[in-house]
Amino acid sequence: MSDSIQITDSAQDYLAELLAKQNVEGIAVRIFITQPGTPYAETCLAYCRPGEEEPSDERIELEKIAVYLDKNSVPFLEEAVVDFNADRMGGQLTIKAPNAKMPKVNADSPLEDRVNYVLYSEINPGLAAHGGEIKLVQLTEEQIAVLAFGGGCQGCAAVDLTLKEGVERTLMERIPELSGIRDVTDHTDTTNAYYR
Repeated sequence: MSDSIQITDSAQDYLAELLAKQNVEGIAVRIFITQPGTPYAETCLAYCRPGEEEPSDERIELEKIAVYLDKNSVPFLEEAVVDFNADRMGGQLTIKAPNAKMPKVNADSPLEDRVNYVLYSEINPGLAAHGGEIKLVQLTEEQIAVLAFGGGCQGCAAVDLTLKEGVERTLMERIPELSGIRDVTDHTDTTNAYYR
């Protein structure tokens, strides 16, 4: 079993029952997270008929069921627990994924993960009020973070001053290895040294 997710025996029994009712040979369960690493992350569990899985999925063979994990969701499924609590109404399947909204990072994590972590945990929550969000597009070889300003931040006159300064300062303070920030939505500005 991947160390990233735990599926309790009761949950396996319950899922095995559900799968059996589908009457499809080789049917499995697929677990994925929509918008992983964002405040809107939702952990989803779906039936997965043979051929419906993605080639990059991680397959886990459990005693009673097979589970596919979406490759991009795996880091966010760390310490996740799928459980089933039986009650008089039949019971409820619960999925707790404490890292779905934010992957755990530390000083040894890849630079990209750490940039994303700061964006998600510190920067984007403040922008959400304005309908904006910032995504990391790429890290260049020179350790420049290329960011895309989306939502309400795009085309806002204040974006250059307030946002870039604030975002850059926060990221550079938190992640000293970064050599700069570049905004993918704006290639006309040559006032900053690291654009040239």
